[in-house]
Amino acid sequence: MTALPDWMVLSPEGLSAEAYEGLPEDISRRIEIVDGAIVVNAAPRRAHQILGRRLANAIEYVCGDHLAVSTDIDLRLRDIPLLNRRPDIAVYDASLPDEETLRPGHCLMVVEVMSPASVTADQKDKPAEYAAAGIKHYWRVELDDHDHGPAVFRYRLDPTTGLYASAGVDTGKLKVSAPLSLEIDLIELI
Repeated sequence: MTALPDWMVLSPEGLSAEAYEGLPEDISRRIEIVDGAIVVNAAPRRAHQILGRRLANAIEYVCGDHLAVSTDIDLRLRDIPLLNRRPDIAVYDASLPDEETLRPGHCLMVVEVMSPASVTADQKDKPAEYAAAGIKHYWRVELDDHDHGPAVFRYRLDPTTGLYASAGVDTGKLKVSAPLSLEIDLIELI
């Protein structure tokens, strides 16, 4: 029997923010932390990575100097118990210093590209966590039909309920004016 690596052996309180920040980057970039528990994520498939990169590039092109776009970046939703996600795309305040932890208050929008292994997380868990943290916009991209391109499910935070409300579903072409002005042919993302 193989023993777990030291970084996977947790105290009853789970992994702390300090312990997470002390992990080597080759470990931390493949995990998320949910309520102090380590969630290991498999590397996404090529189609997922290509779509995410192309969408991030299209978003970045229209953002201007005041917003930054990153892919697969740590987003600290809560310190205790630690809740640390790695959205496929984050759009956030460009003035955030590189050494500072990205937090919900810095984010305008997060995007998740759904994979077969992330259906529940991307449809239920992450939207609930992002909404509770106050992130104003959440997009989920589903790639089920390679002939017709991906579908983009857009949500905006309802300030009354604190939950996401549908802002539309786009297939074929994505044309939005909020939270940023963007028009792209979705089939070109695959």
